[in-house]
Amino acid sequence: MSAHRFYHAIPDTDRKADKEIVPFFVYYLTAEQGADFAAASAISQCFIDCDLTPPTRLAQYLSEGTQSAHQLYVKVPGGYRLHRRKAEELSSLLGVRRVVTQTSAELRALEGQFTDGDTKDFLREAIDCFEAGANRAAVIMTWVLTFDHFLNWLFVNKLNEFNRTFAASNPQGRVKIIRKIEDFEDINEDRIITTCRTAGIVTSGVQKTLKEGLDTRNTAAHPSNVKVARSKTIAVIEDLVRNVIKKF
Repeated sequence: MSAHRFYHAIPDTDRKADKEIVPFFVYYLTAEQGADFAAASAISQCFIDCDLTPPTRLAQYLSEGTQSAHQLYVKVPGGYRLHRRKAEELSSLLGVRRVVTQTSAELRALEGQFTDGDTKDFLREAIDCFEAGANRAAVIMTWVLTFDHFLNWLFVNKLNEFNRTFAASNPQGRVKIIRKIEDFEDINEDRIITTCRTAGIVTSGVQKTLKEGLDTRNTAAHPSNVKVARSKTIAVIEDLVRNVIKKF
């Protein structure tokens, strides 16, 4: 992870003074980059790499941090390391944020695989929602994109298998036969997924991914007091992207 990308994983940077950013860069250099210590020059370079001006009182911040009642740093030959308590605090704080940053990077890479057009624009907006913390919108848009992608694949590659299994599921009644992609709109999404599994078109793992994505979409799409957690959003998006969009 570059210093620039790491910086974007730090929460509320716009409300942090330079002095409060310094421990994060010490963490980046030692915990993320594996350096034995963080020298003042390396910390200054992190600021520069992130298009920030290094603080003029950096040396004083580091020195004061070794002496305060709530010690931040430990002085070692060549530079500084974070005090264990501070390192554990930042590790806990950055844990989910790092996953968010990595997920954003993966989604942006996926965006580059699409040619310019409606699909790419739609994915870009879904990622914008995700990065902005609009969890409900991100889940809904990612589901719509995923299921549209899957239906197009299904129509082109497995339509006969789908129609045969779908008709067999309701032998006593009149069952709609899919002749054009728009015909899927008249069938419940859950039933489409179930039919695909029965027909052997998808594995049980893909069925589970689609069902969980659909359930989360349904939760996100209706006003309620149920919160769509960031961790759940990440899990659903990663599953849909890796196990459906990239595989079909």
